[in-house]
Amino acid sequence: MALIETEAALHEAHRDNHTHRDVSGGWLRPAVFGAMDGLVSNLALMTGVAGGAVERQTIVLTGLAGLAAGAFSMAAGEYTSVASQRELVEAELDVERRELRKHPKDEEAELAALYESRGVDPALARQVASQLSRDPEQALEIHAREELGIDPGDLPSPLVAAGSSFGAFALGALLPVLPYLLGATVLWPAVLLALLGLFLCGAVVARVTARTWWYSGLRQLVLGGAAAGVTYALGSFFGTAVG
Repeated sequence: MALIETEAALHEAHRDNHTHRDVSGGWLRPAVFGAMDGLVSNLALMTGVAGGAVERQTIVLTGLAGLAAGAFSMAAGEYTSVASQRELVEAELDVERRELRKHPKDEEAELAALYESRGVDPALARQVASQLSRDPEQALEIHAREELGIDPGDLPSPLVAAGSSFGAFALGALLPVLPYLLGATVLWPAVLLALLGLFLCGAVVARVTARTWWYSGLRQLVLGGAAAGVTYALGSFFGTAVG
């Protein structure tokens, strides 16, 4: 009895601990990419303009325009990309659905051959394929996973991707502008806040991807700082040349 109870407890512990994070929901990649892009692009844009020795109002207007334009551009791009990908997948699913309807035995034999190639005994492979093929929707799902590598019930949403990208980009792009909106008249508070945001974003991404938080944060800080430095130098050069 004690052995049975121990095995049951181990099974429960395994079931509770053996969970995975959502890696195909369609929101994580555009949100992370949007926040990073918003921070880096708007910081670089503002430092480039500031390097030309323009007035504070021009820098603020540049930052707000970059925020709006970038957020809408990111959202539109993500929506179009994910929608196109989803339409392509659905078209392939329609092809597979027609094949299952017109040639069910051939598709069943194909599935059995696939299981055999993975080490299942031929007789058992045919039996499993026959049982799984009884339900057309289940058969479609299995063929989609095995042949296309997709889950028909877990396709990314274009609206989720667009919304995540828009919000994340806007939030990231707001950080460099925020000090100016609060009354700052020089560039360095915006640069410091943006670099801090880049480091924190990198650290947060590390928590999701299981990378070292300080390495990921430092990498984003260095990349963003390099972009800002280059655009500031270009702004100073061209500002002087035009002036």
